Amino acid sequence: MEHRIPTSPQPCPETQTFWQAANEDKLMIQRCLDTGKAFFYPREHSPFSGRNHCEWFEASGKGVIYSYSVMTRATPAYCIAYVELEEGPIILTNIMTDDFNQIKIGQSVKVVFVASDNGQKVPVFTPEFH
Repeated sequence: MEHRIPTSPQPCPETQTFWQAANEDKLMIQRCLDTGKAFFYPREHSPFSGRNHCEWFEASGKGVIYSYSVMTRATPAYCIAYVELEEGPIILTNIMTDDFNQIKIGQSVKVVFVASDNGQKVPVFTPEFH
């Protein structure tokens, strides 16, 4: 099956750490040091405390599908999804699979990194079948 090539991201200072790590096949997210809660998308200030008191850490890369939609009219077809990471944040991503009919809410997924149009790696997820 042909897979969709992700659109190239436009890194900015707040997201540079995230994109550099993606090129090394690492999923980096941030944690609020005041609350201990992890968050995503990358930003300078914690969404929990409003303070610039955060740290980067490598996420496990595991999660579950929270919600999804398969774009069957696109060429090639693709699946966009919200994935809830083990660490707590929910991220918008793509699910890479050869069988969209096997995708289910609550299904375990793991991160993989694919090259975008300009070569920048982008995190997407694949189903884990048990």
